[in-house]
Amino acid sequence: MTQMITESLVESLARERAFQLLDKGSAYEILSPFDRLESPHLAAQNIVPQYDDGMIILKGTLNGKPTVVVSIEGNFQGGGIGEVSGAKLAGTLEKVLKECKEGNIIYPVIIYDTGGVRLQEANYGLLSIAEISAAIVELREYVPVVGIIPGKIGSFGGMSLTAGLCSALIMTREGRLGMNGPEVVEQEAGIRELDSRNKQLIWKMIGGAIRKEMGLADIVIEDDVPNFKNAILSIWNGEVELKHRTKNINQYLTLIKSLNIEEKISPEQATDILKGINNVENTDVPTPSELVNSRGRIWFNLLTENKQSISEIPSVLVADTEINGIKARIIAVVPNPESKFYRARKGEVGLLEGWTIAKYVRQAIEEDAHLNEKRLILPVVDVPSQAFGYHEELFGIYLSCSAAVDAYATARLAGHPIVAAVVGNAISGAFLSHGMQANRLISLNDDGVNVHVMSKKSAAIITQRTIEELDIAAKDVPSMAYDIQSFKKLGALYSLIDGVNAEEPSVDDSALVIEAIYSAYEDIKKENARDLSYRLKTEIAVSSGRVASIKVREMIEQQWK
Repeated sequence: MTQMITESLVESLARERAFQLLDKGSAYEILSPFDRLESPHLAAQNIVPQYDDGMIILKGTLNGKPTVVVSIEGNFQGGGIGEVSGAKLAGTLEKVLKECKEGNIIYPVIIYDTGGVRLQEANYGLLSIAEISAAIVELREYVPVVGIIPGKIGSFGGMSLTAGLCSALIMTREGRLGMNGPEVVEQEAGIRELDSRNKQLIWKMIGGAIRKEMGLADIVIEDDVPNFKNAILSIWNGEVELKHRTKNINQYLTLIKSLNIEEKISPEQATDILKGINNVENTDVPTPSELVNSRGRIWFNLLTENKQSISEIPSVLVADTEINGIKARIIAVVPNPESKFYRARKGEVGLLEGWTIAKYVRQAIEEDAHLNEKRLILPVVDVPSQAFGYHEELFGIYLSCSAAVDAYATARLAGHPIVAAVVGNAISGAFLSHGMQANRLISLNDDGVNVHVMSKKSAAIITQRTIEELDIAAKDVPSMAYDIQSFKKLGALYSLIDGVNAEEPSVDDSALVIEAIYSAYEDIKKENARDLSYRLKTEIAVSSGRVASIKVREMIEQQWK
């Protein structure tokens, strides 16, 4: 029997992938290499840029339906998201959203091949991924947002959170989906936690086939272009149920609380557990944690006047209070040395934390649904990172974090003003999950406040540089730096609060922060915008911080036919 010759999507480059999906002769490229819009931040680091910055936008039709395909080139900087590439994806989704709101339905398809944030541009990637996430959450209310993870890289880092937000996911067996790459988990937690060389185990944990069996992907297909087209059409035609996994909070939270991880759970066991997600009994009642006086706890107690947390999870503090007479819900993630999830004992956002944040943000949405004035939601940010661990990846920490992102973005769109107060570390996926969806970001001007995508040690290893070389590069590229003054140069901060003792705040210190929160709240109400566009409108953003991000969006608008 003659074997059929297949048209591979996995083996194709990003541009080829996009053209292969669209009807022949219908597609044209927006912001092609001929526009020569490259990253302005790579040449300064002796890295050769690329004229499309590794992000391809094609507009055309699929089976006659107006379609936009955004395809990430994994061969350029590992598919990393920088300022230009991130703005291309976010700006395209924002434009599709605008069209859909005007009644012109366009179907978006995202082809993932990415390790997450491009470390050489660091905080630009964080800002972009927050904006991509915000656009997906709003857009999927009008049209299904389809994600495809064909391989070779897969979808990792902050981009795994955006994949978790998609209406439906199509994968091949070669595709992989996880928040922290196996090498990064081994690097952060050690080889006993996860041996990244054990490829068979890795694919059993996060490969396309197992993600489908676990209910974390919707369709798994063999690598042939017609299969991808048929899968997309089956989603559009309603043949595939849209699961909205990030909204299934009680089921996932109950499951995570019930896990016994004293011995490692195998991928096969995890699959059986996740298959029965609606039948899991909550057998674990968290015990009160040993109090660790983290900055998150200090400022939570100060801003709530020492109110008792209503949260069932000791590492997530939640309380309702008033800020200058305004009703507010305050949420903080704090260390819990007694957590059974030992990789999330120092204030990291892990499996429990993401789902718990989502629960209490959505609770506020539901309770205020009938009110004209929605309560202020205030994330107190002091998070060292997301949790790096075997069980975290196995049970989908990316989805836990996606659920938190989804909840915050949904609250903002529902009219809840969100002001994130950064009082300590704001690192990586933890900051994306808890803070980056806020209408306004405020921060203490303090040496203990750091914003970045990864620890310095890990960033040095992955970029094959020394820590000293990273520090030198950060002088020319502020987005690579960790300090809050450098982050301010990107234009995303509403205010930077001087003269506050972060770890032993006085009554006067508290008053300064409350004044900044109230000012940010008033500014949100005055602007009356529910998206994240403020970060592209500040004086710093327009003059220097987000110039490329703004230009990309302008050029998408110009080239949209």
